[in-house]
Amino acid sequence: MTDPGAAGFETGRARTGRTVEETMMRNCQLDLPLTLTRWVTSDHQVAVDSVFTYDPCDPLVVTVAFQAADEWPVRWAVARDLIADGLATRSGEGDVALWPLYDLGSDPVSVCLRVSNPGGTALFEIPYEPIAAWLDETYGLVARGGELDGVEWDDLLQPAD
Repeated sequence: MTDPGAAGFETGRARTGRTVEETMMRNCQLDLPLTLTRWVTSDHQVAVDSVFTYDPCDPLVVTVAFQAADEWPVRWAVARDLIADGLATRSGEGDVALWPLYDLGSDPVSVCLRVSNPGGTALFEIPYEPIAAWLDETYGLVARGGELDGVEWDDLLQPAD
């Protein structure tokens, strides 16, 4: 059996520099099931069930699982900051891009998410309110800008043997 003091618990902190309470909080994940609109063409859309997942153990990433008909879900890893930025302005380039859609008013009503790979491109429309509220909840688990707090960089930068 190992000595709990050796892991830093005598000070109330684990090796990560986090308190036990912070570590327990980071072991929660936050899911948002949503039905998205997939725009197949400008005249044809299909409802797609999805789940957005935020895991504080991987605080920079949101996983989006799209349920394909009679198949395993298709999963994409998207930077949480990219989603946050995409709620306000066009963000991202390459494989993933997001941008808000506005109705007649000045507030966004939905967010477009475009994902692409060598096999093709898909365009989804996400309802604005639920994704914005959920994103705010993720900041309750790990504050924006605090994703790397508590990382023991010196431990990670050990010279190779």
